[in-house]
Amino acid sequence: MISRKTKYALQALGCLAEHASGEPMLIADLAERERIPRKYLEAILVALRKGGVLTSRAGRGGGYQLAAPAGEITLARVVAILDGDIAPLPCLADTNPVRCDECADLDTCGTRLVMLEVKRTVSATLDGLTLADLVERARDARARRRGTPDFSI
Repeated sequence: MISRKTKYALQALGCLAEHASGEPMLIADLAERERIPRKYLEAILVALRKGGVLTSRAGRGGGYQLAAPAGEITLARVVAILDGDIAPLPCLADTNPVRCDECADLDTCGTRLVMLEVKRTVSATLDGLTLADLVERARDARARRRGTPDFSI
């Protein structure tokens, strides 16, 4: 499961990708629009700036914007910046793998072998998805919803 920090990052980045008018967006506007606590969002955006996903400009007309086109920023990159390795087991971590206490042999551990397949699949999926995909899917879902009559009272 991704962290709340990464979930908020994806929301904010999706908003910035949709907003891609070339003008930076203020943290306050982004926080209000996405309903993310401002102080928490500030820390997230700083991490993403340090990770090269965002650029920022101070002063009048300042704010945050994407450092590259939305189609070039993968979800894998965002997750790696904020959550690090995607590893369903400690022994599958890319950095500092740790053997499970109950494991006698890493090479023949059935749990490790199937979870390795899960890790590879999730990693490949995140590598193949970009912020542009996130924005496109959200737009498509909103369009489908508008096309469906709402019978709620």
